[in-house]
Amino acid sequence: MKIFEMMEKEGHEQLVFNHDKTSGLKALIAIHDTTLGPALGGCRMWPYETEEEAIRDVLRLSKGMTYKSGASGCDYGGGKSLIWGDPKKDKSEAMFRAFGRYVDCFKGRFSTGTDVGTTFHDFIIARKETPHVGALPEEYGGGGNSSIITAFGTWKGIKAAASEAFGTDSLEGKTVSVQGLGKVGYYLVKHLIEEGAKVVGTDIVQDHIDKVVADFPQVTIVKPEEIYSQECDIFSPNALGAIINDDTIPQLKCKAIAGAANNQLAEPRHGDIIREKGIVYAPDYVVNAGGLIQVVDEMEPGGYNKGRAYRKAATIYDMLIQIFDISRRDNVPTHIAADKLVEERIATIGIIKRTKK
Repeated sequence: MKIFEMMEKEGHEQLVFNHDKTSGLKALIAIHDTTLGPALGGCRMWPYETEEEAIRDVLRLSKGMTYKSGASGCDYGGGKSLIWGDPKKDKSEAMFRAFGRYVDCFKGRFSTGTDVGTTFHDFIIARKETPHVGALPEEYGGGGNSSIITAFGTWKGIKAAASEAFGTDSLEGKTVSVQGLGKVGYYLVKHLIEEGAKVVGTDIVQDHIDKVVADFPQVTIVKPEEIYSQECDIFSPNALGAIINDDTIPQLKCKAIAGAANNQLAEPRHGDIIREKGIVYAPDYVVNAGGLIQVVDEMEPGGYNKGRAYRKAATIYDMLIQIFDISRRDNVPTHIAADKLVEERIATIGIIKRTKK
């Protein structure tokens, strides 16, 4: 595995290996780009099959955070950390305190928080060793449940996609198919119902379905494999990644796609295909930036301010409108337009920061 070649190709600055014999901690911290500011990205805990798989994942995820931060207008760069282990049986206080000490070695160059396999309880422990953690509960000065603001931003993203596809951002009377009714999906359904949209939903977890149906009985539930072929105005993926692929695209009967799931395009070429089909695609890392915006706001002087965070999350709508404009201007798919917007911002800020005072 040619690690330096991978880092050079994707533009990474650092990849740090961390090991603590006492706790059994095996962790990686990757910093992709710090042009806009210190690196920020969650900590994933997962039982990877091989070291190579773990390295590829942390490099991929850290680059994704650079683009998400850039698109959201936050002055942070992209980073990511991961702990190699089973989150169901390998966690301990010693492990997360050791991890916190390694994060603290960056002296603010990198900050982290929750991701797949980790919770705010883990970072309450890590916080004993470093202040450079976010995504904390309200009683610890954080913003609390980030799913709520992520759903808010996703709702704004759906409205922007509707504006592009239908000439109006009103969702009243529109049918939205929601894949994933868990943490984000539940709150998203609430926004959609309150605006007068018709919702078709699905999930692989019955408890998620039961909660939505109990609170929003007007939602139509379908089997997971049936969600792609639903007659709808907007398809909103909020669960698995890589769900826009060769098998699902022919089934789609929508005019727009906007949801909070990460890495929705199985391959970049699928973004070209759905554009050719006349489907508006709202790039996922822009739509789902609400959680990042909340964590960034926690790090502002004076701590978290809910009103400020939600005002920032509302600008996801405006960012998408710019992306749709670039897509038309340059005659490129929206996923490429989004990347161009971020890359232009990074280049511009980089020049400004190099200007001598």
